[in-house]
Amino acid sequence: MIMKPFIYLTVAAALLVAGCRNANNQKTDDMKNEPLKEVAGRKNFGPNHTLVTTPQPCVMIATWDENHNPDVMMAAWAGQYDYNKIVVSLSRHKTTENLEKTGAFTVSFADERTVAESDYLGIVSGSKVPDKVARAGFTVTPSPNVDAPIVEQYPLTLECKVVSWEDGILVGEVVNQSADESILTDGKVDLAKLKPIVFDAAGMCYRGIGAPVGGAWQAGKKFQD
Repeated sequence: MIMKPFIYLTVAAALLVAGCRNANNQKTDDMKNEPLKEVAGRKNFGPNHTLVTTPQPCVMIATWDENHNPDVMMAAWAGQYDYNKIVVSLSRHKTTENLEKTGAFTVSFADERTVAESDYLGIVSGSKVPDKVARAGFTVTPSPNVDAPIVEQYPLTLECKVVSWEDGILVGEVVNQSADESILTDGKVDLAKLKPIVFDAAGMCYRGIGAPVGGAWQAGKKFQD
């Protein structure tokens, strides 16, 4: 006798949730169909135009394939996720197949010295060209900390373990960061020496970074009381 009211309430709750979800979906669809309003003094590009979210680092992800050949790809949608974690948005690639097997990868950063090589690694699939790293003139050495290669031509490398890989989002834990002495100043990584490049989605090109324009946690102090 107690179960029937419980079942009725459960069904009613489910119908209510479904109704709310449908209403929200309908509201979202209606919003999508509404014409965009002009922003005074600006040009609208709409939601489907190439997003200009800058700077976008040219991240080079290196993995081992099933034959222990090195594979490297470029990714632009990446960033720091936590103090010792990074996040990368990836569709299915040879790289994702590799990291699913090894649970590890390294991250380096394309620089002004390696623009052509890095771009090549980004436009050619390791599935079709297994020796593409060698064709780019690059050499690798095994990471001593994770099951992934380190590209010797990139002077800054993060050695990472896979934390999660789902719905196109890769999260990696950085277990070590190593840098060549050539890019250090006073024992710290010097971006002026590293010369990393960024991806310009609006201009469809790579750009270098400029000189410092202000001190972090310093420039804004003039507004403090």
